[in-house]
Amino acid sequence: MPRTTTPSMPAVSRLLAELGENLRLARLRRGLSASLVAERAGMSRPTLRAVERGDAGVTIGAIANVMHCLGLEGDLALLGRADVVGRQLQDAALGPRRARRGSTHGP
Repeated sequence: MPRTTTPSMPAVSRLLAELGENLRLARLRRGLSASLVAERAGMSRPTLRAVERGDAGVTIGAIANVMHCLGLEGDLALLGRADVVGRQLQDAALGPRRARRGSTHGP
């Protein structure tokens, strides 16, 4: 039974296409052939083409392997790091802190 992929939202499709193009340009700037990067990443050339096209069916592991081959794996750690909205929601849920009755310590 073939795997199915949930269709991506248009904004996500655009971001994936941009990521793929960025990886393709990084490969070309380094003067590396598609065959060499595919081999180093442990994938076929068609899979590398799918990564560089921004195909939503490509696994994050395949993308990470290509990034590693290009020396860009450190960029993965930046994903989701600056979660401004999440931090605002967390801070709002905490609410203001009040001192407890009878506490001799600060607030």
